[in-house]
Amino acid sequence: MRELGCTIWAIPEGYIPSGSVSEAHDLVSHETACFLNTGDRDAEVRITLFFENRDPVGPYVLTVPARRTLHMRFNDLADPAPVPRDTSYASLIEASAPIVVQHTRLDSRQPAMALLTTVAFPAN
Repeated sequence: MRELGCTIWAIPEGYIPSGSVSEAHDLVSHETACFLNTGDRDAEVRITLFFENRDPVGPYVLTVPARRTLHMRFNDLADPAPVPRDTSYASLIEASAPIVVQHTRLDSRQPAMALLTTVAFPAN
């Protein structure tokens, strides 16, 4: 199958609110990176987070299997450190094979929830 995408992506905007209207998994405020790997080989993905006033953290490492999609919540990242809540950050995503990356945020701090999504910036 044809490979689509790039190997380097950037998401310059990131923020996970600490509050949510519910603790139900679907309703917890979160940031997600959605990965699409249309190729015939697995893609190892390395994510580095950048902050306004502290050193970067990473890499967080995961695999997007060949011809599959993976929806990864930044809230669930723990190694090398959990992603801080109520803190602005940006993400650099580097993959060993071309992938497509989309960024989504659910802000559920109030009953009138906000959902935003955009394709990440392909840097190569």
